Amino acid sequence: MLSKRTDNNRNQLEMVALDQLVPEDHLVRKIEQAIDFDFIYDLVKDTYCLDNGRPSIDPVVLIKMVFVQYLFGIRSMRQTIKEIETNVAYRWFLGYGFTEKIPHFSTFGKNYVRRFQGTDLFEQIFYRILEEAMNKGLVDPSVAFIDSTHVKASANKKKYDKKIVRVETKSYQAQLELEINQDRENHGKKPFPPKEKEEAKEIKVSKTDPDSGYYVKDEREKMFAYSFHTACDAKGFVLATKVTGANIHDSQVFGQLLEQVIEKVGKPTAVAVDAGYKTPANAKSLLDKEIRPVMPYTRPRTKDGFFKKYEYVYDEHYDCYICPNNQILEYRTTTREGYRQYASNPEICKTCPFLEKCTQNKDHIKFIHRHIWEHYVEEADHLRHTEINKNIYEKRKETIERVFADGKEKHGMRWTTLRGLGKLSMQAMLTFAAMNLKKMANWTWKRPCPA
Repeated sequence: MLSKRTDNNRNQLEMVALDQLVPEDHLVRKIEQAIDFDFIYDLVKDTYCLDNGRPSIDPVVLIKMVFVQYLFGIRSMRQTIKEIETNVAYRWFLGYGFTEKIPHFSTFGKNYVRRFQGTDLFEQIFYRILEEAMNKGLVDPSVAFIDSTHVKASANKKKYDKKIVRVETKSYQAQLELEINQDRENHGKKPFPPKEKEEAKEIKVSKTDPDSGYYVKDEREKMFAYSFHTACDAKGFVLATKVTGANIHDSQVFGQLLEQVIEKVGKPTAVAVDAGYKTPANAKSLLDKEIRPVMPYTRPRTKDGFFKKYEYVYDEHYDCYICPNNQILEYRTTTREGYRQYASNPEICKTCPFLEKCTQNKDHIKFIHRHIWEHYVEEADHLRHTEINKNIYEKRKETIERVFADGKEKHGMRWTTLRGLGKLSMQAMLTFAAMNLKKMANWTWKRPCPA
């Protein structure tokens, strides 16, 4: 039987409480039960005058408004306020009644500029929520999964200037240079003098958002973007994050991110990374800290039809390489970049039956380069074959990869409408704080007993 509803009920008056209209298992109820947001008052008290000026918007309400945006993946604060005005669950979460006026969408932006910009407020909020999850026994920081994802910047990729900038010195550069000179002296070579000129390179700088970095994934995908470098645990809780321009390589940020995890959460027993982080410096950093490196297999970059590097055997005792024809490649020098160079005897090589599979050098000399920290990478490769490493690496797709997928699909992290490194760091902290909060709230939810 066909039924039709009328609009007679639109003007109906009913006596109802706001609490009755919020579903019992709504996410905002779970969050309210999981954490007490009053800790925010202590974090912001130094940015407010306690006894002078006009009454402010409650700082907890301000932060909750932003959490509504990031929890439910709303594109902008303007749209968030529109949603709050008509959504009774959001009003309940903020503590606003049916007819109470919601703050203007510019309120948070003005407070950010006047009070919160340049502070570590959002980092403190992130770690306070993570601490709450740890206290509830939900976080397992024994294994950290580290990776990065790109977030498209609010910048036109065709509007840029080309600039010459100084190449940033790597955090381990001083130690590397010290060991390079020591290695040269051990081999009877003179140490390198200090560099007189700083290295420089040409980069593209966006006219719209200079803090973003020009990112080239392939011929079709070129853009200005940011990199969200992130660490999470085996259960998907985010442990730390750091934002850089997308033109900063993953391996350069690894050490800072690892130190952040150790300082804030504790030293993990193992760290799993992808091939972008598999460098001698990173392998050394982990093994020196007695942390198990979980790194993947990387294919040799040798041309097809030529011997692979692993087919040349390194003899540690005599410090030389042995080629597939059982000839010796002797040490020649150590470069400024930290690579020992080994070279073959051209008189032997020019009559070798494997010459065409070995080298195209016109002087019939085969060169092999070995980093002075290469043994750390080899140790990581040996551990790769253990069951522990295989099981840990297998979890990457359901931990850190899942974090990025959820962040982009459900929490608006695929692109940004904000500009500047400071605001993007705020977005990263709030997005991952919202994701941790959501996970904690769902896992600890207990239905209230009926009255």
